[in-house]
Amino acid sequence: MKKITLLIIVFIFCFSTVKAQSAYDIIFTQNQNQDCSYFTNYFNSTPKEIGYSIRREGDKLYFQVTDKAWAIKLFKKSGDGIAIDVVSKSRYACDKELEKVQIKGTILKPVYAQKLIRGFRPHLKDRYRTYVGSVPEELRGQELEFNILFLNNKVLCRYQQIYNLESYPWDLLDMGVYLDSLTYKSKKITSINDKFATKYKQLKFVIPFQKNKSEYLPKDIKPLYDSLKLTDFNIKKISINAYSSIEGSVKRNLELQKQRANSIAKSMQSFQKPDITTEISSSENWVEFLNDVSKSKYKNLVGLSKKEVKQKVVGVVSKDLEKYLKNHRKAVITLDLERKDKYKDMTTTVLISTFNKLIKEENVEEALIVQNSLFEKIKEEKSPEKLRQLNVPKQLKYVRVLNKNSMFQYLYSLGYSKIVFDELKKLEKLDPKNKRIKYNLIVVKFIIWKNNWSPIKNKDFKNEILNLKNHKIDQALIDRMLVNFHIVKAQKNMRARQYDAKDESLEFIIDTYENFNLSDYDYLSLAQFLTYYSDKVDAIDLLDDKVRTITIDEDLLFYYLNLTITDKYNVASKNYRTMMLNAININKERFCKLFNPSSEKGVTFQLLENEYLRKTYCENCSR
Repeated sequence: MKKITLLIIVFIFCFSTVKAQSAYDIIFTQNQNQDCSYFTNYFNSTPKEIGYSIRREGDKLYFQVTDKAWAIKLFKKSGDGIAIDVVSKSRYACDKELEKVQIKGTILKPVYAQKLIRGFRPHLKDRYRTYVGSVPEELRGQELEFNILFLNNKVLCRYQQIYNLESYPWDLLDMGVYLDSLTYKSKKITSINDKFATKYKQLKFVIPFQKNKSEYLPKDIKPLYDSLKLTDFNIKKISINAYSSIEGSVKRNLELQKQRANSIAKSMQSFQKPDITTEISSSENWVEFLNDVSKSKYKNLVGLSKKEVKQKVVGVVSKDLEKYLKNHRKAVITLDLERKDKYKDMTTTVLISTFNKLIKEENVEEALIVQNSLFEKIKEEKSPEKLRQLNVPKQLKYVRVLNKNSMFQYLYSLGYSKIVFDELKKLEKLDPKNKRIKYNLIVVKFIIWKNNWSPIKNKDFKNEILNLKNHKIDQALIDRMLVNFHIVKAQKNMRARQYDAKDESLEFIIDTYENFNLSDYDYLSLAQFLTYYSDKVDAIDLLDDKVRTITIDEDLLFYYLNLTITDKYNVASKNYRTMMLNAININKERFCKLFNPSSEKGVTFQLLENEYLRKTYCENCSR
């Protein structure tokens, strides 16, 4: 999915002495309640949807807002305005002692109400901006960030920094569609591919490792393979997450895990002819180590650095902890299975001919099997137009075949949604009680409604969803649709600035999503939706349990870190340390980039004001 950026405001206020020559005519006061009452009340009543930030173009700086009217009402008096604190990352060099001050960099000359308001110009979509200063010459070329001093009658009332939250566009939860069975888009969190695959079967299991053993022979794996009873299925893909215990050399641990994972994959491949796509990752199992050791007499290890822990877990300590360490050496294996395809070697032309012959003979069951093989060929060849060569009479006995043809088009490209919807409405007339047709109609209707391709009444559409219960559609699927209904409704209410109605939809989503299982893609999409609509706390709660597992998806873990890393209370928790070490193990480079400037895809380097984060950064990221 294409990445987007959310700019999140962090309000920081503390008073300290500032050199007079750096403060211009700004008044630093201890009496905030009296001198800042108007600003305090105004910001407290500001809708969550109002956004503002500092934008840099070349060396020029602009104050940008989403609502010009909001800014005009804020700056009422001639002494109301803003100043910019230009902060350099050099302040946080690991070989320097960090000075605790309120103003972290160089203050630019304040810009007051008349000049601010007069300078506002439209910029991009639904944005306005006004010039507020230039980067000082001596700081150009450095890594910089820009904090905002909000001045009420020249009194400093708010000191704010802005951090950058890496994100991805949110999407509807995948509802699946009915072909032979429920079929889903094969979506990866960071992928923009619009492919799909039938989720016939997915199996997940754990293989423990013996200490220092790396080779797995076919005979070791055969009992496991036999237990899967793969008479009708082939293994299409195997994903292996191999974990070592934390003691010993990192390099040796990772080499051993890769050897173990490769030997498992090789052994599995020996039992079938079709090639198995293999994905392998390996890491040290810090998550379970810290979870287990925190409950032992060695719980003091939790507060140490990784290097310090490794120095301690040797000799007697290592032997004493082996009762835990032995459980940390494992491979978590996920198998994606697909039905065996007896028509796989046929060309598209032969498949079309075979399909049409079977339809003519009224052999519907075999035609459905050929149809699946044909769909795979069309996906590979990117030739959906060949569906027009299939000759299927518009009769009740062929509804299953016709439904599959229509929904294949939808899965191939959402651009076919209106055409597919019209085709399904005709099939509904042929078979009015067919629950699969009714379910598919609503799925396609979501796309039409979301994109405003046809007028659809909210109340009527919701009743159609609820009515699926009368057709024996599983309640979990209906609940998933209702969440999607409120996701789209919230989006429409937001655009109409109907914030109360938007909040009602958010409340429904939060109360309902626990009624059904979420995929990793669903978790991230829903968390991003909640964050996008200014409900960060609930987005954190959604992911809180999920991120405490060793099998956590990388993007989910880093998204959670982005959401929480600015909160000093989260950072101070022992569980948070576990997640951070897990993130460093999974992708050290990505973790370190969190501390890049917010304008360069980092969260903010001002995270390094936090002593623990600075220690972690300097230990793992400093060159």
